[in-house]
Amino acid sequence: MLAEIVSIGDELLKGQRVNTNAAFMAGALAGIGVPVQRIVACSDLETEMVAVLAESLERADIVLVTGGLGPTRDDRTKKAVQQLLGRGVEVSEEAYAHLATWMKQRGREVPDSLRDQAVVIEGSIVIENTRGTAAGMIIECGEQFRNHYLVLMPGVPTEMKAMMELSVVPWFASLSRTVIRHTPVKTLGIGESMLAEMIVDVEDSLPAGTTLAYLPHAAGVNLMITSIGREREEVERDNQSVVDAIVQRAGRFVYATREVTLEATIGELLSLAGKSVAVAESCTGGLVASRLTDVAGSSAYFLQGFVVYSNEAKHQALGVPRETIQTFGAVSEEVARAMASGCIEKSGADFAISTTGIAGPGGGSQEKPVGMVCLAIAQKTSGTVESRTLYMYGDREQNKLRFSEAALRELWECLRRNPKQ
Repeated sequence: MLAEIVSIGDELLKGQRVNTNAAFMAGALAGIGVPVQRIVACSDLETEMVAVLAESLERADIVLVTGGLGPTRDDRTKKAVQQLLGRGVEVSEEAYAHLATWMKQRGREVPDSLRDQAVVIEGSIVIENTRGTAAGMIIECGEQFRNHYLVLMPGVPTEMKAMMELSVVPWFASLSRTVIRHTPVKTLGIGESMLAEMIVDVEDSLPAGTTLAYLPHAAGVNLMITSIGREREEVERDNQSVVDAIVQRAGRFVYATREVTLEATIGELLSLAGKSVAVAESCTGGLVASRLTDVAGSSAYFLQGFVVYSNEAKHQALGVPRETIQTFGAVSEEVARAMASGCIEKSGADFAISTTGIAGPGGGSQEKPVGMVCLAIAQKTSGTVESRTLYMYGDREQNKLRFSEAALRELWECLRRNPKQ
């Protein structure tokens, strides 16, 4: 079975909203062996919706649609489907009972403006909306479209996700005979071309039904290994063989072969070693601390963060000597090392990471251009402080993100080299 996703809404085409719904739906379908072959964003115009849905139904066994089911005038998805299939609508008693209960819990009667939320296309299987008011629908489209299925869901992410998890995925899981296995290979500190050279023989000998995709990011490139077939054991064996071959060749750059963030991986390493970390930030403005504390349970290993943006703050909060700043400049490895050392002393952490750099767009020079960042890591047990200078290319927001990624990468590499320090 193949699927396509159609996301309805002018806001998607105008760049006012990111289409996160499509990514969630594609992942959920992959889990039951239904690959998505196309994702389309469509305007709120009924004529456009009819054309797009007709085209998708010709190609795909399942077409999932989000958006256009609300109570306002720009919600026209049901009308477009009526035109496409030549069907009428009916009030779903089940959906109306849910709507009445939903409103009663909020101390209100069902207003006339919301009654249409319980109206569905004739012949639909109603999908209960546990997070909102608009009913969803699974529609078998008949011989006109070779009995392919149309699934209508609201565009509100929480409502769509609940429908997918509670109704849509279980319903189509019983029809799917395909097994799909996705395995990410997450890397740091390596570019796309260099990685491709390292694994060229792996890519040239992929098993039948297995593909490899490159997904570049701020500090490296991730890979996604996808295997599709009928037999689960064969699919999983083929997929794992490719992952193992890549790790064998590029292992020093690989930090995970599962869906996990770099900051969560660092947290696992710190927890496993029973160690703690603190951060001292200038150019990243607290972003490194924010990312580390985005991880649930980070209070077990994250002690403290210092945001020392001015030279005086570096001196007052961390004890960076004024002479060091005057001699080498605030953006220098000497200052970064002093910041990391001061962070260890003030916090008592086992590891401290520091950042000082020039995010831009101004403030750079020929000797110290925009995008330059100096990083340092101090270790309490060994008393060592390591530092390095890197150069990034981007606007201010991109540089700050890349600086933070580089800092976390340095910490990850340090923890991997010194698991018991």
